[in-house]
Amino acid sequence: MEMVLIVLLSAFPILFLFLFQKNSRKSSRKIHPPPPGPPGIPIIGNLHQLDQSAPHIYLWQLSRKYGPIMSLKLGSLPLLVVSSARMAEEVMKNHDLIFCSRPPMLGQRKLSYNGLDIALAPYNEEWREMRKICVLHLLSSKRVHLFRPIREDEVSRMIKKISKECSSSQVTNLSETILSLTVTMICRIGFGKRYDEEGQERRRFHDLLHEAQAMFVAFYFSDYFPAIGWLDRYTGMLSRLEGIFNKLDSFYQELVDEHLDTNRPKSMNGDIIDLMLHLQQNKSTPFDLTTDHIKAMLMVID
Repeated sequence: MEMVLIVLLSAFPILFLFLFQKNSRKSSRKIHPPPPGPPGIPIIGNLHQLDQSAPHIYLWQLSRKYGPIMSLKLGSLPLLVVSSARMAEEVMKNHDLIFCSRPPMLGQRKLSYNGLDIALAPYNEEWREMRKICVLHLLSSKRVHLFRPIREDEVSRMIKKISKECSSSQVTNLSETILSLTVTMICRIGFGKRYDEEGQERRRFHDLLHEAQAMFVAFYFSDYFPAIGWLDRYTGMLSRLEGIFNKLDSFYQELVDEHLDTNRPKSMNGDIIDLMLHLQQNKSTPFDLTTDHIKAMLMVID
């Protein structure tokens, strides 16, 4: 009986969504007809046609048939695809203000603290100020030069490790070695901490990033079918997203608290968190720089 109820409750929103999309599609085509594109099917549009293993090849093949600008429909989400240098210039240069913001996808919005970072924030005055912070304070040429000893030290450690493995006839996995180098430099520059490669904190950090990356690109009904977005609760995606957000938030809060401690290690002086806390305490920004802004920027750095 419960299953029948769920099916009935799901059927009515889907039917309403189909009728609504049909009517809105007719009215919008009269005003601004969309570019040509492959025909989809009701409700899901072109979702079933996307080749997730090689989407770039699939879109290139479509461009040969429908031209350098075409339209797709992913559920209720319209998608514009450009496939030529001239059209890319139109989108990214001549009309960049129209296309510069990202669509508010559920996972990205949640993990970016509702768009408080610089990568996923909507284009507005606050985004421009955050960009200034990055250019003038966090990633200026002077600041990057100050981080040079960290990069040199980590590269030296990596070379010594590879040399040691070679001398003992061990196999070196270069992919894992380069990834470890990158993560370690990010931790030292961003957090002022160097996690041991086999340590518990390093594994915790890796697990958090791995799960966050999965949630960033996961499928949510709310993104493509807003009328039945409540299904995300029944699939467990909302609880999973909320779980990784809370874990990451706790992790970042621990780092912030450590930087606020007067007895913190000297390695934390001048790192990314320290710089942003300094801007926050001195009120050096034209907007209220909150701790959530700092955490959102750490998400981008990671």
